[in-house]
Amino acid sequence: MEKLIEQLDVPHRCQVPLGPLTWYGVGGPARVLARPSSVQQLSQLAAGCREEGIPIYVLGSGANLLVADTGVDGIVVQLTDPAFRQLHIAGATVTVGAGFDLARLVIATARAGLGGLEALAGIPATVGGAIRMNAGGAYGDIGSRVQRVQVMDAAGHLYHRDRDDLVFSYRRSNIVARFILEAELELEREDAEELRRRVKKVFFYKKNTQPLAGRSAGCAFKNLMQLPDEAAPDTPLAAGKLIEMAGLKGHRIGGAQVSPRHANFLLALDGCTAADLEALLTHIEQTVLDRFNVRLEREIITWP
Repeated sequence: MEKLIEQLDVPHRCQVPLGPLTWYGVGGPARVLARPSSVQQLSQLAAGCREEGIPIYVLGSGANLLVADTGVDGIVVQLTDPAFRQLHIAGATVTVGAGFDLARLVIATARAGLGGLEALAGIPATVGGAIRMNAGGAYGDIGSRVQRVQVMDAAGHLYHRDRDDLVFSYRRSNIVARFILEAELELEREDAEELRRRVKKVFFYKKNTQPLAGRSAGCAFKNLMQLPDEAAPDTPLAAGKLIEMAGLKGHRIGGAQVSPRHANFLLALDGCTAADLEALLTHIEQTVLDRFNVRLEREIITWP
């Protein structure tokens, strides 16, 4: 794979530790970390990897990612080049690159007097990652604002998907293409000062209820849409409540701990390894299953 990436002249480094590029701060190295400088270069890289059977991964902000201690034997792509981080505002339509930081987008649109994204304040992500997982919370999600996306498949082919072909639901989208490159969002004209107040309100709510200061990757598990008949009728749907009711708040395995503040957040303490976090995730899943007959679904993505 090193030969391929050198032939394509893609900016890259070898044996790059991935831990510092994730919010957990743990995990082994990427055999190759590539940062393409254009859509064409990314297309050529994707096509070459597909032809040679080389695994390829996409790394955004690393906010919901757990990398194994052994690392990734493949090519990890970051869309950090300016070619993938453009922002254009025309009226109430925002066109933004997938590599653009979500927090910066929320602030930029609020300052421009465009409402619709303030619900995403405090969510760490790139735009591409936020769209793929339909990032959001109690105040709303990004999917409701997406009108069009430009994507690239594993073979390096470009195409667009429009609103009538897109489906967004809780922490899901129907986008299966390997790369999201750009999105068009439709927002609403509102008072900029009122939008800034709403952004602050959402951010401070999260700051006061979630352990944002610790090494955590956000919610570890998705909230449940429904519970089996066997579960207690008054059992909350929130995954964090189930974990807390199972007696796991503050539970620790090695350097990994269930947050004493919010049970759906796992903290990577000093000396934590990816194996510790994986063991804790598995223990939570089994305990909640045994106690409530509920199978939790992970929000955390694990590599490889």
